[in-house]
Amino acid sequence: MRVLGIDCGSRITGYGVIDIDGADCVFVRCGAIRSKASDPMGDRLKHIYKGIVAVISELQPQAAAFESLFYATNVQSALKLGHVRGVSMFAAAEANLSIYEYSPLEVKSAVTGYGRAEKPQVQQMVRALLKLNVAPHPYDAADALAVAICHAHTTRFNQSLAAHV
Repeated sequence: MRVLGIDCGSRITGYGVIDIDGADCVFVRCGAIRSKASDPMGDRLKHIYKGIVAVISELQPQAAAFESLFYATNVQSALKLGHVRGVSMFAAAEANLSIYEYSPLEVKSAVTGYGRAEKPQVQQMVRALLKLNVAPHPYDAADALAVAICHAHTTRFNQSLAAHV
């Protein structure tokens, strides 16, 4: 199964695509959709939406995994993030992808074994888990791959549980 992980951000939205092959996660591609902070929010959302649609169209994932919203002290930042998540989820839903959400704690725990890991730790573990020569860059792309890996581990765990019931 091919999984698209998305790390939403109003200036940089990271994406990462992996294939789940048995117990292995195989790297397909990662990158970032960048928008200018000086552009109107509507234009930024349209750019992010079109970028996600292009990735889905080209790489044909079956599922999309997102990090769920976390507590934010800055209301304006939280609202912008919510808008980006909305257009990104809509792009995935429009393509009939199964959509999954994981908390930041779940993602970090699945990838590093520690729910409070810092971005460089996540980035290095993603590199190791996907057997990459270099760490994925920027952090947003590494975080998106981490969300996809979290989905792979969760799916494998749930299938294992179902097999033993």
